[in-house]
Amino acid sequence: MTRSKVSKRYAKALLSLGMEDGRYQEYGKELRAFADFYASYGELNQAITNPAFTLEDRKEILKALLARSAASETIRNFLNLLLDKGRISAVGEISAFYEQLTDEVSNILRAEVVVPRPLTGEVESKLGRALEQMTSKKVRMNVRQDKSILGGIIVKIGDLVVDGTVKAQVQGIKESLKRGV
Repeated sequence: MTRSKVSKRYAKALLSLGMEDGRYQEYGKELRAFADFYASYGELNQAITNPAFTLEDRKEILKALLARSAASETIRNFLNLLLDKGRISAVGEISAFYEQLTDEVSNILRAEVVVPRPLTGEVESKLGRALEQMTSKKVRMNVRQDKSILGGIIVKIGDLVVDGTVKAQVQGIKESLKRGV
């Protein structure tokens, strides 16, 4: 079974637990915090995943880390299960799938917005409202800057891509002229 399938299964299992006790959003935040911490410390990765250390030693390291965190008992047990099953290195991918699942449950879409210059707060909130009105769902935007865009905006929501850049508009005019319209 591929790693992504396994990661999806673990994410779904954790979401199921979170839905039962109503704490699925809290679990997502805790899982993301651990995944970010895990990704930022290479030595930690080696200590927890290195088979040269016994499983009990690796469990003690994880236990010591979690003792200093505010992670819930469910997340602590989940991370210990990942360690037991040799899947702790997939915690970042599991967390990403978990976020996708919680967005679906919460009726939230993620939009990637690419702009040539930073957006002002007012423009960003207007764009967010327009996207929410267009999709009839709550939209979380990830705005990033790409200086290669001369002007306009690119919005990606799932499979939908709206390219409102100057380059795309010029290309559209060029195609219209070729067709003789």
